[in-house]
Amino acid sequence: MYQLYYYPGNANLAPHILLEEIGADYALVLVDRNKNEQKSPAYLELNPAGRIPVLVDGELVLYESAAICLHLADRHAAAGLAPALGSNERAQFYKWLVYLTNTVQAELLLYFYPERLADDAAAAAQVKAHAEIRTGGMLDLIEAALSAGGGPFLLGAAYRAVDAYLLMLCRWTRAMQHPARARPHLARLLEAVMARPATQRAFAAEGITAPFY
Repeated sequence: MYQLYYYPGNANLAPHILLEEIGADYALVLVDRNKNEQKSPAYLELNPAGRIPVLVDGELVLYESAAICLHLADRHAAAGLAPALGSNERAQFYKWLVYLTNTVQAELLLYFYPERLADDAAAAAQVKAHAEIRTGGMLDLIEAALSAGGGPFLLGAAYRAVDAYLLMLCRWTRAMQHPARARPHLARLLEAVMARPATQRAFAAEGITAPFY
């Protein structure tokens, strides 16, 4: 049985959705951020970075959301959450997952935690504002790719793990002045991913209520 260490709506959401898509036997283990449990000695033994999530798969302890998603897609290849190894589509899958985690997610962390790069409140506000603008540009790039590719998903007609990852990140933009849902092709993708029963089960299990994104 898998164990997924999570906090509602955090970076565990994409792996959680994939576990539901796969139909795997798993247990959720709450890491209460309100009590700073992600910095507790017990949790730091699992993830020395003190960040959520962690996936325990037998003797394997894995952190970093994108790595967990790749592991699940490979371990359960029959679920079709990633294209065939060595294919051109697989290369595009890697491209989008890396872009989402290395570029979009990294920028969103600046948006949510601007004080990490600032010495005072005014500077933090500037960091946050610039991060929102840059995130908007990244979402525009994804919107253009969806428009050119025909969609409704990032790799075309087939739903893949990257689409769950994109939903997770787009959800984090819901309070921005121009959130992901304001772009028509992204809105269509978000609706399609949210309509999947596995997504709905993951949201319900984490107690996430509307607005979903």
